[in-house]
Amino acid sequence: MSSSVPKIPLSNGGEIPSVGLGTWRAPDDEVEAALETALKSGYRHIDAAPVYFNEPAIGRTLKRFLDSGELKREDLFICTKLPPQANRASCVEKFLRNSLESLQLDYVDLYLIHTPFSVPETDGDLLRDDNGDVILDMETNHVATWKRMEDMVTMGLTKAIGISNFNETQIQRLLDNCTIKPVCLQIEVHLYLQQHNLVEFCKKNNIVVTAYSPLGSRGIAELNKSVGIVRDIPDVIENPVVVKMASKYGKTSPQILLKYSIQRGLVVIPKSTNAARLKQNIDLFDFTLSEEDMKILADIKENVRLRAVRE
Repeated sequence: MSSSVPKIPLSNGGEIPSVGLGTWRAPDDEVEAALETALKSGYRHIDAAPVYFNEPAIGRTLKRFLDSGELKREDLFICTKLPPQANRASCVEKFLRNSLESLQLDYVDLYLIHTPFSVPETDGDLLRDDNGDVILDMETNHVATWKRMEDMVTMGLTKAIGISNFNETQIQRLLDNCTIKPVCLQIEVHLYLQQHNLVEFCKKNNIVVTAYSPLGSRGIAELNKSVGIVRDIPDVIENPVVVKMASKYGKTSPQILLKYSIQRGLVVIPKSTNAARLKQNIDLFDFTLSEEDMKILADIKENVRLRAVRE
């Protein structure tokens, strides 16, 4: 069971597959079926997080493949995250070990600080006030947490460490105070939120950028509407420029969008539980977008963050 997905070098000497499977908002039964299809289709990069509440289901599926001999542990690239309620030095090891137990693994390949903010520690969902707003911990110390993240590499619990949803200032603070550099930044990137400046900053600092919601997270429209946010723009995959380009290349709109991000040098982690789309989302390496078409897509500047409800 081989995989033909190209890999991108990481600054620690490792490599990360350029396409992975996102698992946000995938319930247990769906994520198990999707992951099984994904692994059989050539996916080797799996993106998880405790706040997705499906690490145990992912772990069960991985164990089946590993126990059967269909895959070896070194074939896989597994990423999970330190959740907001554990974003403090004292919680790092405990929560990483919890994730490893859920995933039924001895180590992960990449461990990320999920958010630059922290919230009070809980073993379940985030604490909220009477209005339903998440209660924040106003004493977040990125440097102290990062130092403990470095210890996880030394202990062999993770191969590499990185961050998610951080901005340039926050990343620079880590770069100025680290022994082990962040190898990866995971952020929302898609046609309507291209984040050119932040991507360029990361390239200059040899930090690989992973794009979550690279197809615009179609399921988020209903969530946005529920909190009163309505945007009069087409869904990313229905953008007329993208639709026209898909016809030109004989590909689907999602394939055009994913290929655009990959040719920018990004890693993409589209989420799907549909077997046909899972296979399409990894079938990206038999065509190349022209420089002219890359520029056309780069010049789309909606600058809209689609995730009103942040990871």
